[in-house]
Parts: sequence; structure tokens; C-alpha cells
Amino acid sequence: MIETGRRSINDVGTRRHIARTLGLPTHVFGVTDGGDADFAAMVQFGDSTIRLAEIARQAGRAVDAVNELWPLIARLEARATEGHIERETLVLLGQARVALGVSLGTVLPEERLAVAARWTGRALIIAERLEDPFFLAHTLRMHGNELRKANRVPAAIQRLNRAVDLSSDREGQGTALAFLARAAGEHGEPDLFDNAIEGFRDLLDNGPARGMLFNPFTFREIQLRGLVSTDRAAEAVQVMRTSHADATPAAPQWHIIERVTAGQVHLAAGDRDGASEALRTALTAAESHRLPHQIQRTIRTAQTSGLTEISADGQAALLRLNKILAPPESDL
Repeated sequence: MIETGRRSINDVGTRRHIARTLGLPTHVFGVTDGGDADFAAMVQFGDSTIRLAEIARQAGRAVDAVNELWPLIARLEARATEGHIERETLVLLGQARVALGVSLGTVLPEERLAVAARWTGRALIIAERLEDPFFLAHTLRMHGNELRKANRVPAAIQRLNRAVDLSSDREGQGTALAFLARAAGEHGEPDLFDNAIEGFRDLLDNGPARGMLFNPFTFREIQLRGLVSTDRAAEAVQVMRTSHADATPAAPQWHIIERVTAGQVHLAAGDRDGASEALRTALTAAESHRLPHQIQRTIRTAQTSGLTEISADGQAALLRLNKILAPPESDL
């Protein structure tokens, strides 16, 4: 009778009773209490929290981003556990899970990157249900990249191919192609890498570029690393000699990523002095910005080329950083 409009419920007690019986938040029935008011405020400011965390991450302060996101995530997860899963909660929770996963993927060492992929994977579960193609494409891109970093590259390529198909805006498609090119290179698939990097280049050439991944600086770094990974070091050397990195990368961490890659290309060209300079620059900046994964990349590159002093300095920097970072596994 209530559903068909033949009966109206005006008293607060009955509305609360119906809400409890159906397992719905009372504000759905026009009744609020202190908890509901707090939740409404959290929803109102939750989006701003996520945006601020993204700004912090892109400015090279990923640890601050994690610290911003964690209290919001904890409250949203608790609310979902209690059965309060209205759409606005799901949307905010999905966005927060993606942002947290990507931020953790920036600050965690390689052996713990699966934690970041789990968070973006949990966001994908929500994205599949929301019937929002834009958010689904974004989540596929981010989850695919975190799977790649966690060394689950075939699964990453699957997600990223789907993201390319679903991304309808230039920046989103360019980002998906950038991630796909990176994954294809690491998996040793030259044809897939070439197709993805050419698609990325075409998008850059056909209009203005913006975004963390969709810009000439990241294109060059991804191209260089992919050529080295697919056994085309000579081509990478030629690219580095004939092109120049943009002086203003989209984020500080991309300068560090590029310096490690530049070190790898210098080594391929037999230029140990150039490699040493690039790797030392990367090592100092990676410790300053608290990026253990990039320190580990630097250590691996130094070890494989016999740059023992840089490798030892990297190990010492990693130990110092791990004492500062690394929250308990149970907290994640």
C-alpha cells in the first residue's frame, strides 16, 4: 500500500522501523539522526578528499595521498559491511579504492605491490556494477597498470586491451595505450608494443595533450623502455640521441622514472659514465620522494651492469626508506 501510494507514513517511528527491517539507511525515508548527518557530510566532502589525494600524488606526495584516503576508505568500508550500499556510497567507495590502490602502487616496494592491485581490483568489482562506462574504463586502466607492476602482465594486458576499447575520450584512450605499451614491452611482445605506441603517438599528434600519462614526456620514456625490453636497444639509443625529454614532466616521479630508463639506454650504448650520472640522479630523487619501487629499479639496473657502488648506495637508501614507510600488512 505504501508503494502504490494508498497509504502514507508520516511518523518517525514507523519510518525507522521500515528502514531497520529492510536494512536501509534511515535518510532514504526522510529521517536523519547524528550518524546519518555525519554520513551526509562524509559524502559531501568525500569527493573533495579524493581529488586532494590525487593532487598530492601527482605532486610527488603519494604518502600524503594514502594518509588522506585511508580514513575515508575505512568509514566507507565499514558502512558497506553494515549493509548500507546505496549508489552514492558505491560510487564514492569505488573512486576511493582506485585512488588508494594507485597511491599505494607508488609508495610500496615491489614485493608488496600486489596489495595495490588488490585495491584497484576491488574497485573494478564496483565499477562493473555501476553502469558508468567512463568510470569503468578509468578503473580498468588503473587496475591493469597495477597488475603489470605486480608482475601479472598477461592479466594486465587483458584489462588494458579492454580499457582501450572502452575509453571514449582522447586522454583516457591515450593513457590506456600508454599503459598497454608499457605492459607489452615488459612481456616481450614487440608487435603489441609497436601497435600501442603508434596509437599513442597518433593521439598526441592529433591535438593538445594533457594528463599524467598523456604527454610527450611520458611517450618518450615509455618508447625508450619498451624498445630496450623488446631487444631493440640500438633503436632506443637512436631515439635518445635524436629526441629530447620535455623539461617539465607531468609529475616529479616521472622525472625519476625517466632517469632510470635513461640509465638503461646509456648502458646499452656502452656509456657507463652517462648511466652512472642518470642512475645517481634517480636514486637521490627517489629517496627524497619516498619511491622504493624506483630505487629497486635503479638497484637492478646497477647490479646487472656491474655498477656496484650505485647498487650499494641504493640498498642503503632502500633500508632507510623502508623504516619510514611500510605500514603493517594488516592495515592494508
